Amino acid sequence: MIKDCGAVLVTGGAGFIGSHIVDKLLSEGCAVRIIDNFSSGSVDNIRRVLDNGSIEVIKGDLRNIDDALKAVKGIATVFHFAANPEVRVSSIDPRIHFENNVIATFNVLEAMRRYDVKEIVFASSSSVYGEPSEFIVNEDAPMRPVSVYGASKAAGENLIHAYVRLYGFKAVILRYANVIGPRLRHGVVYDFVMKLKRDPTRLEVLGDGNQVRSFIYIDDAITATVVAWRKSTQDINIYNVGNDDWLTVNDVAKIVISAMGLSNVAIQYRPVGHGVGWPGDVKRIVLDISRLKSLGFKPTLSSEEAVRRTVLSYL
Repeated sequence: MIKDCGAVLVTGGAGFIGSHIVDKLLSEGCAVRIIDNFSSGSVDNIRRVLDNGSIEVIKGDLRNIDDALKAVKGIATVFHFAANPEVRVSSIDPRIHFENNVIATFNVLEAMRRYDVKEIVFASSSSVYGEPSEFIVNEDAPMRPVSVYGASKAAGENLIHAYVRLYGFKAVILRYANVIGPRLRHGVVYDFVMKLKRDPTRLEVLGDGNQVRSFIYIDDAITATVVAWRKSTQDINIYNVGNDDWLTVNDVAKIVISAMGLSNVAIQYRPVGHGVGWPGDVKRIVLDISRLKSLGFKPTLSSEEAVRRTVLSYL
């Protein structure tokens, strides 16, 4: 068993990362409660575990404090993974991220305070760093988000900091890079595969193709999450969760095209600003994962292997 789990709540447990966390916790013998409003999450992501006697599913909305209280009551640890994950929404309707990511996080923390739940594992994002001055960033880099999504995650982290100091919580904050794999339904890899399924002769690339990212496969991300939860000893523990290498968006396009067995694909670029894909997109960022690796974690798949395996899962 991972540790003495007690009862564990996974918010957003029907989403991409959340549903994989649920799988892992159940496999380790934890009793798991899920709350999800199923706006971006899907019952298909959790269907195979619904008959597990150790799972409870609540359809609820964490923007509503009563739903948050219902979900948190009787829980020992909260894995807070509920959020609107689509960064591009920030530039179109910023209120979506404020309500789903900030208000929901506040309500979760308030419910924890009222029911004296002391431990939270929070899914943050590399987007809190914004456009870093250094190509590779560690956890000490300042939070300077350039999207409302990034700002909402930074706000969540700051709320957690306050609740840790005021109410004696323990927090594990995970700043994920690009997590990819089965069940993912957004992001560049999914976008490329869907576009090429519709038209295998042409690929539209948002940006100039020179954006730099690292990619981590979902299995590695879940292992990292559990290692961080198990081994963290401080009141506030912050970890970058990414890979040891990186790719450009052009590299990703080539891998996707190759994995789909295509050739002679015409690539059309749609850059804005300084070559990014949309307002609030970041041109270059790679996470330094030395702190996470000091706990004994090491990715098993490179960024390229992660992209290729993700494409094959869609096919």
